[in-house]
Amino acid sequence: MKFMKKLGIALLVALLPAGSSLAQIEIKLGHVGEPGSLFAKSADEFAKRANEKLGGKAKVVAFGSSQLGGDKELMQKLKLGTVELAIPSTVMSSESDLFGIFEMPYLVKDRKHMQAIEKEVFWPKIAPEAEKKGLKVLAVWENGVRHITNNKHPIVKPADLKGIKLRVPEGKWRVKMFQTYGANPSPMKFSEVFTALQTGVMDGQENPFSQIVSAKFQEVQKFLSLTGHVYTPAYLLVSEDFWRKLPKDVQGTITKIALATGDFARSEGERLDKELQSKLAPPMIVNEPNKEAFIRASGEVYEEFGKQIAGGAQLIKTIQSLR
Repeated sequence: MKFMKKLGIALLVALLPAGSSLAQIEIKLGHVGEPGSLFAKSADEFAKRANEKLGGKAKVVAFGSSQLGGDKELMQKLKLGTVELAIPSTVMSSESDLFGIFEMPYLVKDRKHMQAIEKEVFWPKIAPEAEKKGLKVLAVWENGVRHITNNKHPIVKPADLKGIKLRVPEGKWRVKMFQTYGANPSPMKFSEVFTALQTGVMDGQENPFSQIVSAKFQEVQKFLSLTGHVYTPAYLLVSEDFWRKLPKDVQGTITKIALATGDFARSEGERLDKELQSKLAPPMIVNEPNKEAFIRASGEVYEEFGKQIAGGAQLIKTIQSLR
């Protein structure tokens, strides 16, 4: 009888998700944001709300500052089961082509437009593409509106980017966009960007205000150009394998809070946009670019996306119609 009891316990433990115990399931949430970033604020708010409602059945623990790896490493760890949740953004276009739609310049007009896109386009057409890779999107959060910083000169028109070594995230369409503008873009882990800017390996980078300030890029960059070239959503992601092992009530609680945290992220992102620009000028020299010139120069990127990605051209038209 003792042997059978021990065997039963061993089998039960084996069926639990990785990193859990009989008393409580630990859910590790990894992201690349520094303290104070929108990623960190959203992750911490989600963990706080989830842990209040889970009643000891599970505990969400957030790990920021790339502690559990960069974006690509986190995606791999999700699939391996060594991380349970992650908050990717641009890197999702490397997992599924349709996510590249959110790298198209000046496509998403504002947060209200993004909410319409989420309802009409994202959930029915894009989220299922992640599931084909064994990944499940629980909610759409926010990374934010991106602007360019550099150490050479103000960026007023695309030609001003010629020859500038620009760090970009790990997504091929962001690379294509800045190549079209004339820059020399290079994908790089977020955790490596500060040193690259400080040492001159990179001349500049592009990110939302909350990422710029929390990573202290203003300490190693002279110019901030308010290009607003891309609005990037973020996604709360879980592996399908881990998700299926969770009790249904835990799934329900996490899903409900994940969606509610999306509202928090958008509201907080809007607040940070208004608050943080004043922290960047000074020390940085801020300028308003000619956005119409950037929009005109973006046609080649749209055309190529429409040709290379099945359904891409129609997806662009649908999103534009929702403005």
